[in-house]
Order: sequence, then C-alpha cells, then structure tokens
Amino acid sequence: MKENIYPPMHTAEHLLNQTMVRLLATDRCFSAHIEKKKSKCDYKFNRVLTEAEIKSIEDKINEIIRTDLPVTFEMMPAAEAKKIFGVRSPESDEDIRVIKIGDYDAIPCIGPHVKSTKELGQFKIISSDYNDGILRIRYKLQ
Repeated sequence: MKENIYPPMHTAEHLLNQTMVRLLATDRCFSAHIEKKKSKCDYKFNRVLTEAEIKSIEDKINEIIRTDLPVTFEMMPAAEAKKIFGVRSPESDEDIRVIKIGDYDAIPCIGPHVKSTKELGQFKIISSDYNDGILRIRYKLQ
C-alpha cells in the first residue's frame, strides 16, 4: 500500500466497501486507487448501477459519516483474523491490525485512517461504469 494515502479517502473506501456488501450483496473491491482529489474501487459485479442505487449508496455512506462513528484498531492473532476474515488476513503468525468503523465495518488493514467519520465531509459518487464483469465506482469527498 502506498505510504502517502490520504486518510479520509482511505476511510471512505472502507465505508464504500461495506455499503456495497450490505446493499448490493457483492464482495469488497478487488482493486482500489486512493488519491486525495478522487478515488476509485473496482468490484466483480454483473451490471451497471441504477441512479437509485447510486443515490442509495451515497445516502447510506453520508448517514454513517454524520453519525460520527469512531475509527479504531485492534491487534488480533493471525489465526483468529484468518477465521473471521478469511483470505483478507495475511499469511503470517504475527498479530494482524484490524480497523473498525464503529459497528459498521471491520477489516484487516495497514493503511492510515481518520479518528472519526465526521472528519470525512460529504461522500459523492462522481461516476460509475461497467465493463466485462467489472463495476468501477469513482468517488470524492467534499
């Protein structure tokens, strides 16, 4: 992971991923490019998103941001992380860092994050497109 990842945008990626899992029953993104001005996530999916789905995703993420959830981490034994998160945990015996966003999301991650969702501002999907089984969502924080 890049060392200069912008913490608010990286935290927003976690919210987008969990929202996609909850609202559209997809896996978390398999590829992400996180930058300060705009970012993108790629998902294995079967179609383009509708305008209603885009609005629903934005609304849910902005609701989570407004609730001011704490962003914390805990260290977890690798064996336990592997049971809970499956392939998301690295192949190692070392403790794994798990990022938690309130009770909304938890996932192993080594990247930088904000301390609270209120630091994110407003989440906005800039565009989305679908090609060859890949749904790409581009987003920014305002």
